[in-house]
Amino acid sequence: MRQLRAAVTAILAGPDQAAVVLLGIGISLVAFYTAGVGVFDETVSRVGTLAVAMALGLLAFPLPGRVGRAADILLLLLGMAAFWRYFEIGAALEIGLYDFTVSDLWLGGFAMLLLLELTRRIFGWPLVIVCALALVYALYGHHLPWIFRHAGFPYYETLRTVWYSFDGVFGGPVAVVTSLILIFVVFGVLLEGIGAGPVLLKLAFSVTARLRGGPAHAAIVASALFGTMSGSVAGNVVGTGVFTMPMIKQRGFPAKFAGAVESAASSGGQFTPPVMGAVAFIMADVTGIPYLTICVAALVPALFYYASLFASVAVSAARLGIQPIPDAERQSMTRQDWVMSLTFVLPLLVIVVLLIAGRSPAAAGFWAALSAVALGLLLNPDLRRRPQRLLAALAQAGRAGATILIAVGAVGMIIGVMNMTGLGIRFANVILALSSDSLFLALLLTMAGCLVLGMGMPTVPAYLIIVLAMGPAIEGLGVPTLVAHLFVVYFGVLSSITPPVALAAFAAAPICGASPMATAVESVKVAVIGFIIPFVFVYNPSLTLMVDFAWPEFLWACLRLALAIWVLASGLGGQDRARLDWPSRLVRTATGILMLMPGEIIETAAFVAALAMLAVDWRRGLAGSPPGLAALAARLGWRQA
Repeated sequence: MRQLRAAVTAILAGPDQAAVVLLGIGISLVAFYTAGVGVFDETVSRVGTLAVAMALGLLAFPLPGRVGRAADILLLLLGMAAFWRYFEIGAALEIGLYDFTVSDLWLGGFAMLLLLELTRRIFGWPLVIVCALALVYALYGHHLPWIFRHAGFPYYETLRTVWYSFDGVFGGPVAVVTSLILIFVVFGVLLEGIGAGPVLLKLAFSVTARLRGGPAHAAIVASALFGTMSGSVAGNVVGTGVFTMPMIKQRGFPAKFAGAVESAASSGGQFTPPVMGAVAFIMADVTGIPYLTICVAALVPALFYYASLFASVAVSAARLGIQPIPDAERQSMTRQDWVMSLTFVLPLLVIVVLLIAGRSPAAAGFWAALSAVALGLLLNPDLRRRPQRLLAALAQAGRAGATILIAVGAVGMIIGVMNMTGLGIRFANVILALSSDSLFLALLLTMAGCLVLGMGMPTVPAYLIIVLAMGPAIEGLGVPTLVAHLFVVYFGVLSSITPPVALAAFAAAPICGASPMATAVESVKVAVIGFIIPFVFVYNPSLTLMVDFAWPEFLWACLRLALAIWVLASGLGGQDRARLDWPSRLVRTATGILMLMPGEIIETAAFVAALAMLAVDWRRGLAGSPPGLAALAARLGWRQA
């Protein structure tokens, strides 16, 4: 009895970290096998991988205390029983000739509650609330008025769609994660494990050392590079922000500005090719558009987004009087650093070359991950001395992949309910009716919906939820599918810096030492031009390089957008070669917006006006007089009232 009590006490004392490591490595190895060989069985791949992910989630994110530990063990046993039952009746479910037993209904319902509980532990309440409302809507929506009313679905029918089928929890998004996204998650974590991370940071600081923004500009470059691999905005903020934000503050920037730059830059990585925070793979599955096409289409808008962040930082640095980092303090790349940079550059080239050659994204990710490991062992002596770092990276990658699977599985509930009830189509019809066939008004409504629906959610589930509700609306006004989905992705990602629930800003605030809400507000200010870019590529689809492309339209749109970015940044920031007065700021801001409005006359007039304004102010700056309308008025003998 004493031995039994000791064994029980050992079990209740804490989660078995060895099991977490083994399960994480197992998920990573499954990702390698699936990407390199193929999916061995759809049911095993979808249901089995999510089962392992949920088991890992229970062990890695336990309830506190001994009572909580005992509850977790009970949840684990019941959850595994629910998955085992799915495997038992899977064949009958596929042919549709199966009547649920009472135990099936109980186990299926419990498994969905367990999935929601794990979602709460990992991601908080926002996603859980949306999923729970979706389930309640499926069961009781026939009591609701207006567009929300549907015929009604009993519990067993809801369960059949949401849990016991490939239309809900185990639907297409989970299949994409298991067959495609997991290998890129493993790839990203392996790059850190082999030592590419510090080199990328050093490279970013070296490239931007001569700019006024210094560490702030370096944070933008580093976060863009890391963000292309990371599936988590908050993870990107923490991963690079612990190095960049203290250095940004040391250069004289306010704490909230340091957090804002890191938050905005980390968010942008989610729509920067080639990986795009894994959302590109989900988009390819949803739209049927090839992954490589999506990457190419996202490239130019992403570059302009980061150009807008560079402009915002440059204006703020000039306004605060911050000078470039002195030569003695600049970091320089050593020969070993340049050699180690190949561990990042060459695997990315492998991805691009294989995709251009027509190989699948999964195969590209597989060979990129293998090449990263090989290069790490070849070029990093420390990795050869401690190869166990690779196992730690595989375990960490499996854990990250498990969290994505849990989030996407939870979103599968919403997808199942939306497909059952047809709410997405009705919602789109309402937007079209409210916009009165005005594309601009429809885009504004869609933007607002994206920012609200995406709050508090990771990129992949945010995109899935938003595109179901908002995507059909702007497609209905003639916007090409690719452009419409990119528009949704942008604002789904930007919801991570938008108050009141700004995940990126809230992750950055403790590190930079500023108020979370102040950091979120400052993030919007830093990235405000980024909120305009999606509207620009809707009206100028040539910017995507894939839709209605023509060189004259593309070059004209690039020229206007590049000039508008600086005019807006300087106008909103109140700084160019010298401080700008308020009339000048208002004129610059208005000119920048007009430059991006549809209509050749308006575009051309605003473009010429912006060039003339910058030329005049530049000449005044060279002559030593402050730029601005007030200075011009004083020269002409006018007096302000």
